[in-house]
Amino acid sequence: MLFRFTKFWVAIGLLIALWALGTVRRTEPLAWVRPIGTPPGPVRILQFYASVRSLTAGQSALLCYGVENARSVRIAPISQEVYPSYSRCLEIVPEHTTHYTILAEGFDGKVVMKSFILAVEAVPVAPRIVSHAGNSAVTENAVVSAALPAAPTAAEAGRT
Repeated sequence: MLFRFTKFWVAIGLLIALWALGTVRRTEPLAWVRPIGTPPGPVRILQFYASVRSLTAGQSALLCYGVENARSVRIAPISQEVYPSYSRCLEIVPEHTTHYTILAEGFDGKVVMKSFILAVEAVPVAPRIVSHAGNSAVTENAVVSAALPAAPTAAEAGRT
């Protein structure tokens, strides 16, 4: 009997909590919800960035964008199809440093633009090791030296 009584009061408490949460009002309306018949607000670019600051040629990165109240979107020099979205990422593999630009056109015909440059470094070339094995003229004259700076003398150390 006691167990049923406890379940009942827990259920009543949960219902009251859900009712209380439903009465909470936001101070600002949600951006993606607007009353029927009202015109959309101005077009905005919410985000436009690459997932890395720089990369090596051949590596991939994500190019992410987000727009609000846009009728159409274009990203140069991307050849993939892009469309208005609050948050979307595309995989890119640039071969050289590239200047990316996004253009978003609003329902009122106004266009907004943002851009950035993604640095792409060339693939480092490995040093070439030349072997002169068997060539006695080269090996006899080859000198390996490591010049290290000389330690200061006692007189020089006292001046500092």
